[in-house]
Amino acid sequence: MSIVLKTPPALEPITLAEAKAHLRVDASDEDNYIAALIQAARATIEAWEWRSHITQTWELRLDAFPSGSWPIYVPRPPLQSVTSPIAYIDANGVAQSLLAAKYDVDSKSEPGRIKPIYGEVWPTTRPGILNAVTVTYVAGYGAAAASVPARTKHAIKLLVGLWYEQREPIVTGTISTRIPDTIEALLLPVHSWRVLEGVA
Repeated sequence: MSIVLKTPPALEPITLAEAKAHLRVDASDEDNYIAALIQAARATIEAWEWRSHITQTWELRLDAFPSGSWPIYVPRPPLQSVTSPIAYIDANGVAQSLLAAKYDVDSKSEPGRIKPIYGEVWPTTRPGILNAVTVTYVAGYGAAAASVPARTKHAIKLLVGLWYEQREPIVTGTISTRIPDTIEALLLPVHSWRVLEGVA
């Protein structure tokens, strides 16, 4: 399985002005640097949570469909929608499309799920073909920053603040690559599903 970001979010969960207010920075000479920190902090927290914040489009690639009618679990929740059709290479090596009428999408669960409708099973793909199935989907809390949970936005501000003050790694015997404890505490309820699903 692999996932590829096809359309990145159109904006960040926090604005430059919000980040500067958090940092207590009034000057504008480091605006580009702070904007880069916001983007990096958001991407880092999304990767740690294995989630999508602002609406974005992903491409999920599988070597084959699950067996029978077992669901496809869609990473980087919350799932908004699945772009129909699902593309796949059939048993004869021919490119095919699976229309939305053949499957159900569960966007309420996390992670989201895609499952054949009652009485249907997944098609057979050509053995040995890598990335034989392509699912394109939209994920995120919404198109506006207001859709992102407040604790997530605060965690992004804290990480931006940490990186702004500490621009080089701090060595105390070894360099820690963990999310700082305060930020982890904010995100733990969201991150916990990864542990339950065996992702983390």
